[in-house]
Amino acid sequence: MAKDLESKPGKAEEAFMIVGSGADEALDDDGRVKRTGTLLTASAHIITAVIGSGVLSLAWAIAQLGWVVGPTVLLAFSLITWFCSTLLVDCYRSPDPVKGKRNYTYMDVVRANLGGWKFKLCGLSQYVNLLGVTIGYTITMAISMAAVKRSNCFHRNGHDAECRASHNVYMVIYAGIQIVLSQIPNFHKLWWLSIVAAAMSFAYSFIGLGLSIAKIADHPEVRTTLTGVTVGVDVSGSEKVWRTFQALGDIAFAYSYSNVLVEIQDTLKPNPPENQVMKKASFIGVSTTTTFYMLCGILGYAAFGNNAPGNFLTGFGFYDPFWLVDIGNICIAIHLIGAYQVFCQPIYQFIENQVHSYWPDNALLTAEYVISIPFLGKCPLNFFRLVWRTSYVVVTAVVAMIFPFFNDFLGLIGALAFWPLTVYFPVEMYIVQAKVRKYSAVWTWLQVLSVVCLLVSIAAVCGSVQGLMHALRGYKPFKGT
Repeated sequence: MAKDLESKPGKAEEAFMIVGSGADEALDDDGRVKRTGTLLTASAHIITAVIGSGVLSLAWAIAQLGWVVGPTVLLAFSLITWFCSTLLVDCYRSPDPVKGKRNYTYMDVVRANLGGWKFKLCGLSQYVNLLGVTIGYTITMAISMAAVKRSNCFHRNGHDAECRASHNVYMVIYAGIQIVLSQIPNFHKLWWLSIVAAAMSFAYSFIGLGLSIAKIADHPEVRTTLTGVTVGVDVSGSEKVWRTFQALGDIAFAYSYSNVLVEIQDTLKPNPPENQVMKKASFIGVSTTTTFYMLCGILGYAAFGNNAPGNFLTGFGFYDPFWLVDIGNICIAIHLIGAYQVFCQPIYQFIENQVHSYWPDNALLTAEYVISIPFLGKCPLNFFRLVWRTSYVVVTAVVAMIFPFFNDFLGLIGALAFWPLTVYFPVEMYIVQAKVRKYSAVWTWLQVLSVVCLLVSIAAVCGSVQGLMHALRGYKPFKGT
């Protein structure tokens, strides 16, 4: 039986679960291990993927855009993300969205519907974005934990104490945790981690909302404007333009989950049909996160005004109520432990499937050994998986140490990924699958949507690159803060 499993390229993720069972009822219609995902687990995965570090920068983004444009742009991004996700989930099976052949990854979906150079462009866009997100999450976790240490230091030694905390230490700790969790083979084993992470998302969002309301009550004189930061008062004219572009990238990053949507859909059991469940899960996920985003962005801007910090939770300072801010930052750290896994698993699976397809009979690459891990139960261990995934985590941690720029990094990631992954490919695949006639009304409006989003993404990339260049001036890598 082991020989049969090894002969199937790209199926390492199910091999370890099948060995020793010998039960056909444990398999789905495609020969893979029976999927057990539900509306609850899919919604948890989506909320974990969407409500991430992006929520922390929304007060700053609203401050750049103002009371009118800020909430409008936030709502527009949410509607576009939800609409395009409904197009994408119908492409999981092709050519029929209910009874067609499964496509296990985003790249598989694009290959089945578009193929050619678009398939290669998709792979480049998706995996560069996933890499960037995991680096961004490493930066965010370190910032939050360093804030906890500084807060406790001020509380013990007084507000005049010189309290410093190195982000690098926390990045190393975070990387160590991720190395262990990365040995979990796939999404099927991560449902519990996503539920915990989603709960943490709600926790720190509520804490941020509560602190914002308290700050608004204590400091009602904070200056806000209809158009955001004021030229000649807060920023120069050129800086206003660049910040506006960067704010678009930050908001785009806050809705970045299309790059893992197909992989999440592949965890669902086939009844009811996966596309129906994912449409409901997407609606639940996007509507829930938009509600929180609106509250956090608007109340955060009202609390800090045009001087809103890049990370609104650490912007509440390091003093009283220090314990509540600490809890919020700890919740961020716990959430990002799970969110990192949601975004890195597709990269892991892609590389491992490629290796298994090229060397299916190499025991060093394919052999699985079952070990017991406390709290995780029995887990398979594979030598190649151990080395490759550990190397990936180490690389993301090192890059995060070299470029620990929160806002600029998030904006660049969001800008690069939003148009191709969230809009372009879902629109193009829907046109092919639904056989939409060229130059028809539906085709025209879909193309207009795609072009507008492309222009927004280009502007956001320019703003984020300019922000990174500005942040790099005089910066010394690996220097503690």
